[in-house]
Amino acid sequence: MVESGNKTTSGFDENVAAALSYGLGWITGIVFLVTEPANRFVRFHAMQSTIVFLALSVLTIVLPAVIPFLGMLIAVFFVIPLSAVLWLVLMFKAYQGERFKLPIVGDMAEQRI
Repeated sequence: MVESGNKTTSGFDENVAAALSYGLGWITGIVFLVTEPANRFVRFHAMQSTIVFLALSVLTIVLPAVIPFLGMLIAVFFVIPLSAVLWLVLMFKAYQGERFKLPIVGDMAEQRI
């Protein structure tokens, strides 16, 4: 659990910056990776956001191209709803000050910060 009074380089509380790193998926993940070089809590969430949502974005684009009709159905009815649920859960957990790790991606994020 993170103390909510700790400020980051960007001026936000740690938990707010961590939650915002999920705001626009991998885009805000990269922004917070660049702007928060010293804060490991924010960097962890930013890296996890970047890895997860970049992979899901690529999957959403590639699936319909590789598997014409079925790929589009999988992207629309599975990948996009999964992305929305992950987005909400990860933002909520980060805002609560929790270092919530997704099974494979969380370890990858920890190794890269």
